[in-house]
Amino acid sequence: MAIRKIVLAYSGGLDTSIIIPWLKERYDGAEVVAYCGDLGQHDDLSGLETRALASGASELHLLDLKHEFVTDFVYPMLRAGAAYEGRYLLGTAIARPLQAKHQVLVAHQVGAEAVAHGCTGKGNDQVRFEMAYRALGPELAVIAPWRLWDIRSREEAIDYAAAHGIDLGSVSRKNIYSRDDNLWHVSHEGGDLEQPGNRPQETLFQRSVDPHAAPDREHTVSIGFENAVPVSVDGEALPPVELVQKLNALAGENGIGRADLVETRLVGMKSRGVYETPGGTLLYAALAELESLVLDADALQYKQAMALRYAELVYTGKWFTPLREAMDALVSRLASGVTGTVELALYKGNVIVAGRGAPQSLYSEELASFAAGGYDHGDATGFIELYGLPTRVRAMSEMGRSADGPPV
Repeated sequence: MAIRKIVLAYSGGLDTSIIIPWLKERYDGAEVVAYCGDLGQHDDLSGLETRALASGASELHLLDLKHEFVTDFVYPMLRAGAAYEGRYLLGTAIARPLQAKHQVLVAHQVGAEAVAHGCTGKGNDQVRFEMAYRALGPELAVIAPWRLWDIRSREEAIDYAAAHGIDLGSVSRKNIYSRDDNLWHVSHEGGDLEQPGNRPQETLFQRSVDPHAAPDREHTVSIGFENAVPVSVDGEALPPVELVQKLNALAGENGIGRADLVETRLVGMKSRGVYETPGGTLLYAALAELESLVLDADALQYKQAMALRYAELVYTGKWFTPLREAMDALVSRLASGVTGTVELALYKGNVIVAGRGAPQSLYSEELASFAAGGYDHGDATGFIELYGLPTRVRAMSEMGRSADGPPV
């Protein structure tokens, strides 16, 4: 199949900027349509079209996806409690299926034969994009330049850009970090971070102040949920995007949301990343506290176990799958009644639970109190007798074997 038109997932960064001329050279002058989803990244997108056209793109499709991002992707992941390897709140991973979804839609709209991305052959994002392509646009050819060209480092990519007269903005040999930025988080990789023994420099961080420089007093914030969906901050009802933005500001001012971790990439290698997810850190903490009040033991334990699998699906690009949809259905059922308010105290990088309440709380002060009332302590005798019966039988059996040989 001849490839005459290609839709490129374009960010305006180093990799995607040099991909445009490279695609035109390799595919005999094919038209390259740039596409970018606005997911709340802090970069100024007002000049993105000018940069895309200057790099050789025929047009730019810039779509505002912030509301869809939070409502249909971030919040379901939050409700599931998904955190990869227990710490990574999946800010990049959860963005990729949404970005790929609209890239495919643009490809169908403009009649393209192929889609392209700027992910490296070592990373997870290549899998996330291409899993979505296969689910939503299986007829499209997929072009992954990092798996095809001779460029092998960011330094070589910078040289290629210079040779083709491409303006890279703030990217330079001195500013060599690879970052991914959206409304939910910002990630930092590369440069001195590739040595796991190096502590991140304070100048690296963009969303959170140094905890040492945070205010010397607690800031208390109240977060309201309806059926496990965040709906308010300090009693003020807020739309999803504004709610996340407000919590990002509050948490960031108090040095909250940093994670420095070595994770296991899907392709098998270990990688080191530093993440800032200020508002998300508060939401995960608050929702977990609310669930502790409302969910019974079986539901809570099953959901916690399932959260690990859900996180793995997000991390490995399996968003558009029946299993993820089925898990969301289960989470939605368990979330029914997870309504209430959690109060958090923020202090120098710490999140402290200051209070929690829910109309459907299973907590009973009468039952939990050491004071008399509502509970017959004598009932525990029979319960422990039956609960411990297997242990008692096993112990008696072992005693019999020890004293008399094999039991009769």
